[in-house]
Amino acid sequence: MSPLLTLEWLAWSKGLATSAGLIMAIGAQNAFVLTQSLRREFHWPIALLCMFFDAVLMTVGVIGLGVALSQSPLLLEIARWGGALFLFWFGLQAAQRALGSHSLTTGGQGVSSLKRALLTTAAVTLLNPHAYIDTIVLIGGIGGQYEPGLRIWFAVGAITFSVIWFSSLCFGARWLAPLFRKPVAWRILDGLICLMMWSIAVSLLVAL
Repeated sequence: MSPLLTLEWLAWSKGLATSAGLIMAIGAQNAFVLTQSLRREFHWPIALLCMFFDAVLMTVGVIGLGVALSQSPLLLEIARWGGALFLFWFGLQAAQRALGSHSLTTGGQGVSSLKRALLTTAAVTLLNPHAYIDTIVLIGGIGGQYEPGLRIWFAVGAITFSVIWFSSLCFGARWLAPLFRKPVAWRILDGLICLMMWSIAVSLLVAL
């Protein structure tokens, strides 16, 4: 494998790992997708819209914010340290959840139409400030620290996990939902998220 392919692979894998830690966290979007997938109601259109929003926001973050960062060493250092601190904080939040007790509730009434389902998906995604922090600011800030030729690989890696995650929710909802009603399942998942976020934060401070 050539050095260039190795760098591309590393950029792609870091994008994948960063996206994984952020997307898998418990939130309104994941709960909505899993709930609708369990009911088999408009779950694929909902998942595809989530993938689309992620792809757009991540690309804007990596390309747009990445260009700004590459032109300013000061902004690059701010993004580096700010991103690392945010990842440490995010990991700490996951650790606290892992030590707590929570589960996913999928009861209640589903949405009545495809239009309503898509509007609800847009709301739980675009009205959530964390969506912009995670995709444009955090993923964009980390991806922007790569050379221009490698940024796209980081973005593709981040988008790849979004596709994998939401597809998995749709395919595996019937088996996942009963599992994640148990607090221990979320504890394990949040524990893994914590370790992943902290490892990425360390890599930002050490490798760059």
